[in-house]
Amino acid sequence: MIAVLDLAAADDRALMAAHNDGDPHAFGELYRRHRDRMWAVAMRTCSDRELAADAVQDAFIAAFRRSASYRGEAAVTTWLHRIVVNACLDRLRRVRPTSELPEYDLADGRDEHASLEVQLDVRQALAKLPEGQRLALVLVDMQGLSVAEAAQVLDVAEGTIKSRCARGRAAMAEILGLRRAGT
Repeated sequence: MIAVLDLAAADDRALMAAHNDGDPHAFGELYRRHRDRMWAVAMRTCSDRELAADAVQDAFIAAFRRSASYRGEAAVTTWLHRIVVNACLDRLRRVRPTSELPEYDLADGRDEHASLEVQLDVRQALAKLPEGQRLALVLVDMQGLSVAEAAQVLDVAEGTIKSRCARGRAAMAEILGLRRAGT
């Protein structure tokens, strides 16, 4: 008799094992649990909805196909983060640079919702950071990964993540006008 896994109650590692053992629904549960978080990582990494959507799709297909490569040394979410970040970077490398369209001053260029303005300002500031700093900040400050988890996702030393975050935060503060250069 085949044992049936309670998908909702199973942890991520058990779901990966069940998927690798042929359970047709186990990976679907992993996808359901983590798609929103992976989408958020992709959006902050790519800063483009279409690129992010394509990258998340690519990442989950790759994770599905290469699930046997998951060794269980890190959390499943860390493994998925790494796949999503790599898919985003692959997509970004394929994008051909285009010329910027001129900005036109609209009658009311300000959005009445301050939180939306702050989000847009932060996104623009993130886009100005070097890739390594941007990815470290997204993973640690926005996604809540620990420094160790972010180091695993980006395949760098923990000290590198710490310095990238510190430099990125300082650059963000300067870009956003919260601190002057050199202070």
